[in-house]
Amino acid sequence: MEDERYMLAKRIIPCLDVRDGRVVKGVNFVNIRDAGDPVENAIFYDKEGADELTYLDITASHEKRKIILDVVERTAAEVFIPLTVGGGISSLEDIRALLNAGCDKVSINTAAVNDPEFIRRASERFGSQCIVVAIDAKRYMGVAEQKPPQWLNDDFRHLYVASESDRNDDLSWQVYTHGGRRPVGIDAVKWAVYMESLGAGEILLTSMDKDGTKVGYDIELTRAVSEAVQIPVIASGGAGGLEHLFEALDQGKADAVLAASIFHFRQHSIAEAKQYLASRGVAMRI
Repeated sequence: MEDERYMLAKRIIPCLDVRDGRVVKGVNFVNIRDAGDPVENAIFYDKEGADELTYLDITASHEKRKIILDVVERTAAEVFIPLTVGGGISSLEDIRALLNAGCDKVSINTAAVNDPEFIRRASERFGSQCIVVAIDAKRYMGVAEQKPPQWLNDDFRHLYVASESDRNDDLSWQVYTHGGRRPVGIDAVKWAVYMESLGAGEILLTSMDKDGTKVGYDIELTRAVSEAVQIPVIASGGAGGLEHLFEALDQGKADAVLAASIFHFRQHSIAEAKQYLASRGVAMRI
């Protein structure tokens, strides 16, 4: 019998990278350009029929936290589809503040790598349904990690990148933190499985190799993670056309696709994307 997870309606999620209160977009995490006001973008996507929205605060810090909290509050007052917020979240207080401001889910990356038990504490406190673990992954080319987290000792050897791989194709991907700047020696697929075991309710999986390139998602990475976990996987990084969305959902077995450039710069509309995917046999909320 087919996994029920793959029979549910798939989701389209526009991603809004927010820096100092503005939406921006880059290529391979650099070459940033302005893409407008986040609340106006959110209202637009809500009317367009997006299933969810994601804000990633790419310059998050405790000093600037009030900026994104204000953006979330203004968005929640205008938009009623689920909103996920990520960037710089490192404490239960950060999560509580964002949820109180009006977001539905939080996305956590670096803090999870620094302290995996943070995910357990967060899911126990707020519920796994609102805890998304973001994984920024890059194909492993034998480059040694720069700074592994302190807890990554021999007891967790099974998480090491390219160690005792049970895959036969020699493909592996390394987890990066700090906005894609720091490799940490952890295998992305194994990390996703571990995060699920600690209470993560969803995985936001970004291919650093494909991010912003518009050449398509990393299908092999997406499929490897999707097949390894039971929780939903959101494919991110590389969407350049509607066929790429289909490939991630079909071949990559993702539960949702996150995209930015093709929607921000009006290359395609949400409605157009949904109609295309439905015509290819993908279950969509039209």
